[in-house]
Amino acid sequence: MQLSSGVLKLNKLLVILILSNLLIYYLFAYHLVRTDYLLLLCLYFSLFTLFYRSIISFKNNTEALTYIAFSFRAIFILAIPNLSQDFYRFIWDGRMILEGFNPYLYTPESFVSQGKFPIAEAQELFNGMGVLNASHFTNYPPLNQLCFAIAALFTNKSLLGSVVLMRLLVIVADFGTLHFGKKLLKKLKLPMHAIFWYVLNPFIIIEFTGNLHFEGVMIFFLVWSLYLMHMGKWPWAAIVLAFSISVKLIPLIFLPLFFQWFASSSLSNCTSTTPVNVSTNYGRDSSLLLRMTRLISFYAIVISVVLLLFTPFYSSEFINNYTETIALWFNNFEFNGSLYYIAREIGYCFRGYNEIAIIGKTIPYLILLFVLLLTFFRKNKTTQQLITAMLLVLSFYYFTATTVHPWYISTLLILSVFTHYKYPLVWSFIIILSYLAYLNTNKADKSENLWIIALEYLIVYGVFIWEIFIKNFQKRKSKSILKLD
Repeated sequence: MQLSSGVLKLNKLLVILILSNLLIYYLFAYHLVRTDYLLLLCLYFSLFTLFYRSIISFKNNTEALTYIAFSFRAIFILAIPNLSQDFYRFIWDGRMILEGFNPYLYTPESFVSQGKFPIAEAQELFNGMGVLNASHFTNYPPLNQLCFAIAALFTNKSLLGSVVLMRLLVIVADFGTLHFGKKLLKKLKLPMHAIFWYVLNPFIIIEFTGNLHFEGVMIFFLVWSLYLMHMGKWPWAAIVLAFSISVKLIPLIFLPLFFQWFASSSLSNCTSTTPVNVSTNYGRDSSLLLRMTRLISFYAIVISVVLLLFTPFYSSEFINNYTETIALWFNNFEFNGSLYYIAREIGYCFRGYNEIAIIGKTIPYLILLFVLLLTFFRKNKTTQQLITAMLLVLSFYYFTATTVHPWYISTLLILSVFTHYKYPLVWSFIIILSYLAYLNTNKADKSENLWIIALEYLIVYGVFIWEIFIKNFQKRKSKSILKLD
């Protein structure tokens, strides 16, 4: 009787959690206006509370969590994204490709300003994406463009139809991340339910399924590549990693970190955590030569596949337009920064204006230096060490970046699943505050509310410092005491 009562109680809790989530997600998808900040916070915090309770209560029932995660995504199928305008540009680029235009060579503004409408619903798409987006060349890599083109191929004259098709692609990618994420967790001997801190996370569901950000597709290829790498199938891992880069460029930052993984992996088993021990100098030299050959081959495959995928769009104009557009993220755009905003305020004391033009040029060199430090001076010999290094590198990049949109944090979140760090999970909860960045008591003030941003990063940095420095120091201290005993 007690067992039956316990099962009934769990099933009742599951039903309550599912129905509550479905109702809140429905309100979020179809009745939320972005500027209704109070409702936005209430709905999001409610979803996060229910999400946390679901993981804790049903972590041993991953099948139930899987069904729950994708039933929540189904709620958004017919919804137009309400927190982001980017999907209008996605649809524009896809339809441009279908009409035979190279999307990297033209801005939407260059057509509409001349009264030209090269695609269906051009004016509506132009109005939807906004002047800032429409005045710049596209920055989305080729496999991302392929997703846009697929949507255009089947729904060339329906905005909602394009949204639905792109949304299905994103959901399929989440299925893939779940599949390979669970397999990698199993190989790493980590709890299987940990993948649901990503898959079931309201932040992920809202930003990917809801707002149609294709970081989800990039993450699918990244996790797949890491799994293949762990299994020793590095040539295939290189190809899949190139696919990830060809959706979003951000995985490029991880390439140097593979150096130690190749230099230290056993030649007979690439998942080994110990270097090959060969007794003769000749053996060591040949082993090292083979490993370096594999490392160079890995990089060659990644770069070759990426270049091959860009080839259909190649032209001298493309290179100029694309590099200029990427540079905007360092030299022009400012949103939700942290260390950059502090550096900017210090710079204002000396120069008083246009600090981004100076600091923005410095940031890439700081990031490169940090990546190289972790590449050569930190142990990245096992898969988990490699993923942890990736997490730290990307964290440093976002901590110093001039622009940190909410959906950027998703890559940190998925990497943290395979580590013992939880600060990206906390950030995925508190990142909703960035949508309140332009909330000011003075309606005429269109600048970011730095108090809100300060609150966001105070929490994030607090957890980060606790986990990276204080907690790790305490662990090392405890180990030292045990050794003395």
